[in-house]
Amino acid sequence: MAKKGVLIKNQKLSEYESRIEKDKSDYDAYFDYAKLLIDDGDTAQVRDVYERAIAALPPVQEKKFWKRYIYLWINYAIFEELECDDLSRACDVYLSCLDIIPHSLFSFSKIWIYCAKAHIRANKLSECRKIFGKGIGILSKSNLIPELKKVIEAYLSIELSLGEVERCRQIHLKYLELIPQHSEEWTNFAQLEANLGETDRARAIFEIGISQDELDMPEAVWKAYIDFEIGEGELDNVRTLYKRLLERTSHVKVWISFAQFEGLNDLKLAREVFQKGYDSLRDNGLKEERVLLLDAWRVFEKSKGTSATVAEVERKMPRRVKRKRMVAENEYEEYFDYHFPDDRDEAAGSLKILEMATKWKAQLGKDDSDSDDSDSDDE
Repeated sequence: MAKKGVLIKNQKLSEYESRIEKDKSDYDAYFDYAKLLIDDGDTAQVRDVYERAIAALPPVQEKKFWKRYIYLWINYAIFEELECDDLSRACDVYLSCLDIIPHSLFSFSKIWIYCAKAHIRANKLSECRKIFGKGIGILSKSNLIPELKKVIEAYLSIELSLGEVERCRQIHLKYLELIPQHSEEWTNFAQLEANLGETDRARAIFEIGISQDELDMPEAVWKAYIDFEIGEGELDNVRTLYKRLLERTSHVKVWISFAQFEGLNDLKLAREVFQKGYDSLRDNGLKEERVLLLDAWRVFEKSKGTSATVAEVERKMPRRVKRKRMVAENEYEEYFDYHFPDDRDEAAGSLKILEMATKWKAQLGKDDSDSDDSDSDDE
């Protein structure tokens, strides 16, 4: 049986060598080759296989062709750390990997992070910080934003776990300097200060955040700011924030959220907000948004109002009708439209005004005709 096992092993080794000889970039062959030798406990040969593997650079400098190759480096470092118990050598493997990646074209955030964390495990905290600092500098210079975000966030996580608050603040500031449009980072920075009891600092960060001209998710910063003020019990500040936000946008979700907030303490104020939101959406011709607001208003009244207030809201509910519209020559599509009761009232009012204007014009013409007849008789 032992001889059979050796025979099978030798056949596998021969197969892997043959595959590698045919294609130096057959990375799967290297993986299987190394695994077979690791199971056999042959450290020197494993290192030789990994060294040969990492020497076989991908033929094209495009990230998709490097992904499999990079995992050879990672497996090599893991082998040195776990199988050989040589953390120093594992750190060197990661550093060598970073040296070979063309960071001006693309990069791999996981290599920066794995390398830095390996240095922490090796009790080299200052080296870890230098690696993160170098990574942030290179990635920002190359404008590799997704990788940059991951590296900074990993750095922040480590410093926070170490209780290095001032370092966290400096990293947050650097983050926002490099990527000021990242809404989540404004929220995270403010939340850090809030958790530390630094209310004024948190509020100042939120204020700077919502004043940015370009944010990828501005509504997220506003929501976090409002939630922060609610948590602080500053209800007047919450009310002011909602009003400031509505000066920028008339989004139905803002109106609903504002009304629901007021409804926690004052039903009258909540109804006033619902009504103002409804009027604003009507003036802007936003029918579907009006329906959403009315639905939320009706749910609110069913929960906290009376049968009379529910009925009042239901009287505002529209009737849905099917219509057709032209999308191309001789081509139509069906769509649903909404007819609101108050819109019909306004339409009826407009028709009445038009009718009165027509009668007035007719009367004016008649008066002119009578005047002409009178002049003719005088002659």
